[in-house]
Amino acid sequence: MELRRLVRGRLPWSRLEAVVAHLAERYDCERVHVRFLDADNWLSTPMVLDDELFVKVISRQNSLVHAVLTTGRNLGAFSSGTEGFFEHFGTPYQMAQHELEATGKMRELGINAPEPIEALEFDGLGVVVMEYLPEFESLEALDRSREKELAPQLFESLRTLHDNGLAHGDLRAENVLILDDDLYFIDATGVNPDATEDARAYDLACALGALEPLIGARAAVESALSAYSIEELLAATEFLDFVNIRPDHDFSAASVKGEIEKRAT
Repeated sequence: MELRRLVRGRLPWSRLEAVVAHLAERYDCERVHVRFLDADNWLSTPMVLDDELFVKVISRQNSLVHAVLTTGRNLGAFSSGTEGFFEHFGTPYQMAQHELEATGKMRELGINAPEPIEALEFDGLGVVVMEYLPEFESLEALDRSREKELAPQLFESLRTLHDNGLAHGDLRAENVLILDDDLYFIDATGVNPDATEDARAYDLACALGALEPLIGARAAVESALSAYSIEELLAATEFLDFVNIRPDHDFSAASVKGEIEKRAT
């Protein structure tokens, strides 16, 4: 727990207050209500302004933690027999700018995502501003029957991303939001465009890993096969063990592999 507090590096209120005041002036807000989100996010301080704007404030320490995590993920990818394909962005502003651009690209493809508004640099901090999705639920907060219903939509959205030469790079249940029975992707990360095939297989492994604890390995694999071939699922098995050692994933990689191998034979 102490390590988590250290690496998260919460910003003092004085710096956050300055960001809020700057945004209030920038968006001509007469009165600003600030609500911090209780999210276990090591890469930013997320907050909501006036229940309309979703804001992430990214510090230099957040950027350094991102560099460490990126190195670890690339080492894990190497252990899976492939070159590392995750990208690090050198400054807090570059991290904010990338997230804004990635969200915009998803929307251009027809994938549900919050409306990107702007990325800016303020007092050495990166600030990304997006539409706030009110009354959303995370995928993992739904009941099992709704999770099963929405699983094919998750893989359909992922397929659209992949067919257009992109990858998500950080697909977890908490990065999939549900609003009015529509599925939204958030928090896409950066992957090397020269390694898209491996990045797609990794994305698919992450999606299977996120769904297995929720709906079971069989239903997760069936849903994936609605959008992907068995050959693509077999490629994803190369990354399942790597995904499973990440602290934000906890699933039965053996069960998922077993279901895929059954379908392959």
